[in-house]
Amino acid sequence: MTELIRGFRALHFIGPCITVFGSARFHEDHPFYEQTRKAAAAFARLGFTILTGGGPGLMEAANRGAKDVGGRSVGCNIRLPVEQEPNSYLDKWVYMKQFFLRKVLLVKYSFAFVVMPGGFGTMDEYFEALTLIQTHKIKNFPVIIFGREYHKELIAYIENMKACATIGADDTNLFLVTDDIDEAVRLIKEKSIKEFGLKPVSRRKPFRWLFEKW
Repeated sequence: MTELIRGFRALHFIGPCITVFGSARFHEDHPFYEQTRKAAAAFARLGFTILTGGGPGLMEAANRGAKDVGGRSVGCNIRLPVEQEPNSYLDKWVYMKQFFLRKVLLVKYSFAFVVMPGGFGTMDEYFEALTLIQTHKIKNFPVIIFGREYHKELIAYIENMKACATIGADDTNLFLVTDDIDEAVRLIKEKSIKEFGLKPVSRRKPFRWLFEKW
């Protein structure tokens, strides 16, 4: 509980976010890194804070993309023995010991979820967000999957779920699969900014007398 409250206090003023999930194992010379960096830059231009797991790989690419265009870049890091040091493109980050607490923070401040290629952790985060939307625990925020080729077996398996009626017939409408950044931007404008009346550049200032800070 202490760790969760500490996380809430640390991230309270980061403003409306787009959370980007992705692998720590794709580095700067990989096409997925460049795609993630460009996509995050486009989302940051809309006025959103880019929120990631704060580590290397595609998390770094997303945070870097935000910084490229003068946007805000935040990480919610997890303490692990490997692969998880805060990247150098973060304006702010918090450390968490538990994955479930980290996921609470990655979901709480987000008005869209972007899924880049990744492994078990990325899939865990993707299906967590999707399940929360499906069960109406959070609003119907955009969920965008980049990487048609990488995710083709995953999408086929989700279609199999629908065919077997283990998900609803309309549940495949809860996410968009694309490699087109402009298409993703249009969806975010329609389903995040317009639908929720967001003004991403408007943020409440911290109360210094409460020891609050950005």
